[in-house]
Amino acid sequence: MKVQTDQQKIEELLTRGVEEVIHYDSLKKKLESGEQLRVKLGIDPTSPNIHMGRSIPLLKLRDFQELGHKVVFIIGDFTGIIGDTSDKDAERPMLTQEAIEENMRTYEAQVAKILDMSQVEFHKNSEWLGKLTYGEIGVHADQFSVADFISRENIDKRLSQGKRVSLREVLYPLMQGYDSVAVKADVELGGTDQRFNLLAGRALQEHFGQKPQDIIMGPIINGTDGRKMSSSWGNTIALTLEPNDMYGKVMSMADSEIVSYFTYCTRVPLSRVHEIETALDGGANPRDSKMELARAIVTMYHSEEAALSAEINFIETFQKGGVPDDVLEIKPNYIDALLQNGVVASKTELRRLLEDGGVRNAETGDKYDVIPEAVTEPVTLKIGKRRFVKLLP
Repeated sequence: MKVQTDQQKIEELLTRGVEEVIHYDSLKKKLESGEQLRVKLGIDPTSPNIHMGRSIPLLKLRDFQELGHKVVFIIGDFTGIIGDTSDKDAERPMLTQEAIEENMRTYEAQVAKILDMSQVEFHKNSEWLGKLTYGEIGVHADQFSVADFISRENIDKRLSQGKRVSLREVLYPLMQGYDSVAVKADVELGGTDQRFNLLAGRALQEHFGQKPQDIIMGPIINGTDGRKMSSSWGNTIALTLEPNDMYGKVMSMADSEIVSYFTYCTRVPLSRVHEIETALDGGANPRDSKMELARAIVTMYHSEEAALSAEINFIETFQKGGVPDDVLEIKPNYIDALLQNGVVASKTELRRLLEDGGVRNAETGDKYDVIPEAVTEPVTLKIGKRRFVKLLP
């Protein structure tokens, strides 16, 4: 395999999985200078599992890490309670502190699947946001106008539809922006839907006499149902999935997502990605490319051996109509276990699956309207198209 030079790594860092760089020339110059940059990413623990959509900025952090820069990872235990409205068409409900604590319990371990945590500066933003006074928040708020906030596309749409926009939601960009001040970020990563929040960081840094951060915005990928990947829609591929489930979820995606997933969610060389894209455009069977993608992703989060085993399991189970040999076994409370193990993303998803006949006895095909509280002997359920779980007494 051809080894990349640092210059080639910088070029790929600024382009692969990138929709926009704010102050591109400034950032490129800093990268080429060899200066160590403080690169920030914050994730709110609004669900227990980090999904593949979040892997895009995490992989970008790893790219920075491999070039010798300092990664600053923030768990938004304080912002998670307030709730970011950037990608929502309705008001996000406030979460309790207890829910946040439970959700973020394994976040550091999940992030460690991608980053070298021994080289990561790790924070919870309650460290500084929980200490701010009304007076200080007033100063932060003075840097922005209400017009700035309500001109955002999703907020403007909600207001025009007569939907409620809470004052709480107005505070979120101030909080994310102040995170950048607190950690003295040189670069912040985020999705395109985060643009206003990312720019808020620059504005507050300037107010506090800091050099404003450069910004890299990545794409928003689609989930297994073709809609934007979102925990609330249950269409995610969680980083915590077991190899068989992860492989199956990748195989369930639309063929049109193959190249974007290779590009954004793996570090398969781009030369190989271009070969795959050319082959698909030329009429190659997308199944083969998707299986290569599934192998690559499972290898990233588990191992090459696990990926090959998952592929054999997929072929035997789904192409030949069997039941996997290695099925997750759970004991009561079954619903809690399904959520904790990432089999379903939420109770909402589980309820929808039950209503749509998507939960069946894997051996008899009988549908379940509810998940039983207990069973007297082991029962294997098929949940959706490719998820299996064994209920134990």
